[in-house]
Amino acid sequence: MIEVADLRKSYGRFDAVSGVSFTVGKGEILGFLGPNGAGKTTTMRILTGYMPATSGRATVAGYDVFKSPMEAKRSVGYLPETPPVYPDLDVTSYLDFCARIKGVKASSRKAAIDRAIEKARLGEVRNKLIGRLSKGYRQRVGIAQAILADPPVLILDEPTAGLDPQQIIETRDLIKSLGGDHTVILSTHILPEVSVTCNRVVIISKGRVVAEDSPQNLTARLSGRGAVRIEVRADTRTAFDALRGVEGILTVNPRGASGDATVLELEAESGVDVRAAAARAIVGANLDLLSMAAVSLSLEDVFLELTTRDSAAEAANATRAPEIFTPIAATLPITSEMQEQAKAAADDASRPTETN
Repeated sequence: MIEVADLRKSYGRFDAVSGVSFTVGKGEILGFLGPNGAGKTTTMRILTGYMPATSGRATVAGYDVFKSPMEAKRSVGYLPETPPVYPDLDVTSYLDFCARIKGVKASSRKAAIDRAIEKARLGEVRNKLIGRLSKGYRQRVGIAQAILADPPVLILDEPTAGLDPQQIIETRDLIKSLGGDHTVILSTHILPEVSVTCNRVVIISKGRVVAEDSPQNLTARLSGRGAVRIEVRADTRTAFDALRGVEGILTVNPRGASGDATVLELEAESGVDVRAAAARAIVGANLDLLSMAAVSLSLEDVFLELTTRDSAAEAANATRAPEIFTPIAATLPITSEMQEQAKAAADDASRPTETN
């Protein structure tokens, strides 16, 4: 239903979208995720015909967005982040206005409005002024105008932004009910919504697609690395030293302290279970192992991992070769002894050198 291939949008030397490719099948609900500035809105504006691309190809319902723009636009219902509603019109009058703009025939206009009102669950407010509706209802009015002409594709940009928990649940249920009859691209920052609403997820970062799969498969793929959280009665340095010789551990990251205990998160190589070896190492160092548990990843964990990976790689390349273990000095408080040593070193550096 939607095919995007090597889509690019450049502003001078800056690439807002850089080689984005993905597909969406008929009746699917696709979650389109990414941090601010990742290129989500730019991509959606290109698909809706609001903005031209620099290069690449995009088809919607079989129509090339660039070669057949009018046919492609007629196939899309679009809800931008701020719904395009008129507060001085009542709901029915506004939808009638939108139906005329969208070219809905006069003979079927009333039926189309009634159908959109029913799908968006606006029956009890259909004669009220939009300006007097809650934000949740205004979002529904925006969705109603998007589905008014019964387009095969819906593109919804942040449809739950600014809603209270009850309104989010109602809007989520509405979007789920639209799947099947419509192909939906849903852009949102509320990641739990994606887990329960979307069939597949595309994650974009810095203008590039970094992952595409179902929410369940994405979390399973990253969880396969075997993250383990342990609590050890020891300071951070001692606990790190005890784990240095354990094979299969990729990183050891401090996750805070509890009393006289340190909490660490171990990330293992794919398919390697390091729990037994880590436990032996801790006990072998005469330390108390207070707890150990596997860490399950949420979609939010996956999102943060994938969207921060490039930044972490750039930072590592800008410095010396990365170490397996987080440097201890970065995790320990600065003591008075360390301050005195730093002051002495500064004094030595500022003392003039003797010359013959």
